[in-house]
Amino acid sequence: MTILDKINNNKRIEIAEAKSKVSLEQLKESPYFKRKIISLKTALLADGASGVIAEYKTKSPSRGVISDTAEASEVTESYVRAGASGLSVLTDNYFFGGSFDDLAKARWANPSTPILRKDFMLDPYQVYEARAHGADVILLIAESLSKSLLLELAQTAKEIGMEVLVEVHSSEELEKLNPLVDLVGINNRNLKTFEVDIQTSVSLGALIPEQYVKISESGISDPESISQLKEVGFNGFLIGETFMKTDNPGKACAKFIEQLK
Repeated sequence: MTILDKINNNKRIEIAEAKSKVSLEQLKESPYFKRKIISLKTALLADGASGVIAEYKTKSPSRGVISDTAEASEVTESYVRAGASGLSVLTDNYFFGGSFDDLAKARWANPSTPILRKDFMLDPYQVYEARAHGADVILLIAESLSKSLLLELAQTAKEIGMEVLVEVHSSEELEKLNPLVDLVGINNRNLKTFEVDIQTSVSLGALIPEQYVKISESGISDPESISQLKEVGFNGFLIGETFMKTDNPGKACAKFIEQLK
């Protein structure tokens, strides 16, 4: 059984528990459910945008504990001050140490910045959860979803005004894309082995249709990599561990973005 299989099996249990505690109607009553969505796509394509989607996560299966002192509102606010175009917040707790509390804190601290709910989405219920807790964008991992389920989740997101980022790791997974998708992320990390190779973005990037905004995810640790990725059409760069493993993630983000200029 791969790491991704273990994560998804645990996620199905979590989803069932969440549904038993909070109904869809209760999620729809959240004040965040009525707020105007902030477009990540627009932010990434804006003139002068850094393209950096700075991620808040404190733990991962590959690294273990990344930070045991970071606080979500403080770190994400410092990311935005540093010039990040968007934010990504992990909400999976068991494997990544995330929570809806982290997402809510990031939303409160950064009311004008697009936020991605980073999790393993397997059920339309989770899309409503994302909206109810302040996210603007959902992540759909193609490897975890059939083409029909990916379409269903994208349709649910569009019905409630959210943007859709689909993550792929192989050319075969591109067949699951549909017109409702806004952004396509190429994960440089193999979710079966958690090995990282940034050349995955370079090779797959050329195969992504022009209608989608392209994002490179994982393993980006130096500004030179972004220069290379921009040359092959990428507008977004999701970076987390590079910043979070330092004593001051916001400062690390600011230094990184300054070097892009």
